[in-house]
Amino acid sequence: MLHRLLVPLLAAMLVIWAGMAALCPGAYAEPLFPLGGRVGLEPPGDLKLSKQFPGFEDVERKVTITILDLPASAYVDLENSAFAKNQPGVSGLKRESFAFASGVGFLISGRSQENGVTLDKWFLLGNAVGGNVQDLALLINVQVPEAARAVYSDAAIRKALASVTFRPPPLQEQLGLLPFKLTELAGFRVMKALPVGAAILTEGPTDDLSTQPYVIVSVGSGAPENPDDRGNFARDLLSSAPLRELTVTSAETMRISGGSGYEIRAQALGLLGNPIWLAQWVRFGGGGFLRVVGVSAKDDWDRMFPRFRAVRDGVEPRTK
Repeated sequence: MLHRLLVPLLAAMLVIWAGMAALCPGAYAEPLFPLGGRVGLEPPGDLKLSKQFPGFEDVERKVTITILDLPASAYVDLENSAFAKNQPGVSGLKRESFAFASGVGFLISGRSQENGVTLDKWFLLGNAVGGNVQDLALLINVQVPEAARAVYSDAAIRKALASVTFRPPPLQEQLGLLPFKLTELAGFRVMKALPVGAAILTEGPTDDLSTQPYVIVSVGSGAPENPDDRGNFARDLLSSAPLRELTVTSAETMRISGGSGYEIRAQALGLLGNPIWLAQWVRFGGGGFLRVVGVSAKDDWDRMFPRFRAVRDGVEPRTK
C-alpha cells in the first residue's frame, strides 16, 4: 500500500519539479533546500541537489533522497499507508518515532529488490505543527543500493534525516519557477506561488481571502484552437469557482496583451455570503491559456477593477 501511494505522489512531484532544482555553492554547514521548497536537510556523502526531482542524488552511486513537500491534508493518508500491515516488496520493515530538527515524525525502514539490485530504504513522514510554517506535510524517501552502504550507512542516513528543517515558503524562489513573470503588482502582494503554475495576490494584512480583494494568475493547457469554442471554455473555467449564486453580467472577446482573449464579468456571493464582483480574463495561445481572475467586494469594485487590469497587463511569459 505504501508503494502504491508513493508512485503517484512521486510522479506528480517529478512532473512539477523536473529540471527546476539548482545547485548551491559552498559547504553543507547548514540544511540545503530544493529550489522553492520548504523542507531541507544536510545531505551526507557526495549527495548534491538534483536537477531532476526535488531532493538530492549521488549520480555515480545511484543514491537518492526525494523530498515531497505536501499540503497538511495529505498527512493522514501518508500515516495510514505507512502503518498498514501489508507492505509488499519490503522486508525487514521497521517503524519508529523519529525526532528531527523541526519536529517529530515516523521513520519507516526496510529493504527491497528492484531490477536485481538490493536497496535499503528509509521513509520519513511528518508535518508542521505551529511555528512559522503552516499547511505542510512531508514525505522523504531515501534509497541506497547495497554497494553504496560503505559511504551511506544507516548512521549517516539517520543523521541526515535528523537535520530535516522547515522554512517559510520562499516566495521569490517559487515565483522564479513559474512560467510567467508578474511585472506589475498594482499594490497587491504575492500571498502564495503554487508549483502547478499559479500565483495568488491579495491586498490586506492577512491571508483571509474571504475578507480581502485578491487576484489569481494561472496557466493551463488544453485550450481550444477554434475561436468559436473559447467563450464556452472560459465560462466553464469560471463555473468551477467556489462561489455561490454566480451570475455572468457580461462576456466578450477581446485582445489581451496583443493576443486573443475573452473577458467575463460576474456577480456572486462570497464565502461569508457577502456580495462580490469579479472579472476573469483568459488569454489564448499555443494550445494553452493564461487566466487572470480578480475578485473584490461589490462596494470596492470601482477602485479595484483598474488595478486588476494592471496586474493582467503586467503578466509576461518567462523566457529561458
